[in-house]
Amino acid sequence: MDASLIDYSRAQFALTAIYHFLFVPLTLGLSFIIAIMETIYVKTNKPKYKKMTKFWMGLFAINFAIGVATGIIMEFEFGTNWANYSWFVGDIFGAPLAIEGILAFFLESTFFAVMFFGWNKVSKGFHLLSTWLVAIGSNLSALWILIANGWMQYPVGMKFNIDTVRNEMSNFADVALSPVAISKFLHTVGSGYVISSLFVIGISAWYLLKGRNIAFAKSSMLIGATFGLIVSIFLFITGDESAHQVALKQPVKLAAMEGLYEGKTQAGIVAFGILNDKKNVDNDENTYLFNLEIPYALSILGYRDSFAYVPGLKDLVYGNEKYNIESAEDKIKKGKIALEAFKDYKKFKNQNKIEESNNSKFLFETYEDYFGYGYLDNPKDILPPIGLTFYSFHIMVSFGMWFILLFMVILFLLLKKDITTQRFWLYASLYSIPLGYIAAEAGWIVAEVGRQPWAIQDLMPVGIAATNISSTNVQITFWLFAFLFTALLIAEIKIMTKQIKIGPNGGH
Repeated sequence: MDASLIDYSRAQFALTAIYHFLFVPLTLGLSFIIAIMETIYVKTNKPKYKKMTKFWMGLFAINFAIGVATGIIMEFEFGTNWANYSWFVGDIFGAPLAIEGILAFFLESTFFAVMFFGWNKVSKGFHLLSTWLVAIGSNLSALWILIANGWMQYPVGMKFNIDTVRNEMSNFADVALSPVAISKFLHTVGSGYVISSLFVIGISAWYLLKGRNIAFAKSSMLIGATFGLIVSIFLFITGDESAHQVALKQPVKLAAMEGLYEGKTQAGIVAFGILNDKKNVDNDENTYLFNLEIPYALSILGYRDSFAYVPGLKDLVYGNEKYNIESAEDKIKKGKIALEAFKDYKKFKNQNKIEESNNSKFLFETYEDYFGYGYLDNPKDILPPIGLTFYSFHIMVSFGMWFILLFMVILFLLLKKDITTQRFWLYASLYSIPLGYIAAEAGWIVAEVGRQPWAIQDLMPVGIAATNISSTNVQITFWLFAFLFTALLIAEIKIMTKQIKIGPNGGH
């Protein structure tokens, strides 16, 4: 295929996904914060909590509407730009997405109407139930979408049908309960909860800096910071498990995350470092211009053993007999045998040569696990962009540690000090809102860029997954979507900013 077609198809999907995940995190977390606020209102019957719930609910509704629009477009792109991918895995990938649409999305959208328009029309209890069901539905949507994404990272529960050239689901439980999918879901929704908590304390801090709605802002900030501290610790735990799964299932990604070229035992994690751009798997230059390392931490993180050997990029490209690491060159050779056996099987079957076709099928099945490598030519093609993966991972982790500290300090100031006098921490809360989004997007860059060149890990490279259409069509829609999504984002920020300036008292 035309290289520009593949590049623009990738760029368009990346654009859509990045914009979509600017809206999704706030939906995931703010829905639960609103449900907690309304629960307090129902329990205490204090009007201030109803006012609080309705104010944050209005901001949630703005974000929810725009998030739906970008999500629908992203799902359509699988059919328009990634037809080969959709054919190859549609029987598996389509199942969780269908469940998401039928079960989760309809659940949240149905009760969203009650939650938003049902004040004084239904009982308090039913309205509260509707609010919780919207929160649960939003997160169930994320669950099924991330199960689908987790399968792309670690394809399980399927059998390849050589006659239809499709992967068919053989075990739904293996797909739905994949450890990669579950850890990805927990870590991703955790990031959404942290972003929502930062949003609540940041907007509340703005009111305190302006000297407006003091009681409202303090109460909102207390709920947001409490929720935020709990979920940021949860995010740290799920991040540890997610990295452990990456080490087991995607060792190339782990090595790229740490810029680890030479494998080692007792491997440490780079707390801070600057990569040497000239370093590659074929030279012996220093990996870092500067770095601070936490000893043993990577071995423990990856394999739960401080003495474990962590493969480096050089091991994974050229192999390491001592640690039974197969070279990418051997995998490519086996993959090409599988591809050739597949072609022979189709040819002999069309010629009604039963014995030859059966022999070809047996040979294909022998090397089937290496099928995707047959499309690669250079062993170094298995390497993702090292610098982008490395820096994205460390930005995500650094900001995550900052968020834990911020929530702890804000809670302390709310409970023990007069937070209205702590202008540094109020500004820190306000300016941390965009940091939450940057950390979440950096996490997605690690997840998706870090597994290149694969659309489906080890089974299908991105270049084979694309639809063979005119690159001009993709370029036109890329720029149309870039304009549309940017306009939607600007509109959302303007509407939200206007609503925040009006405040919970309607401008009074």
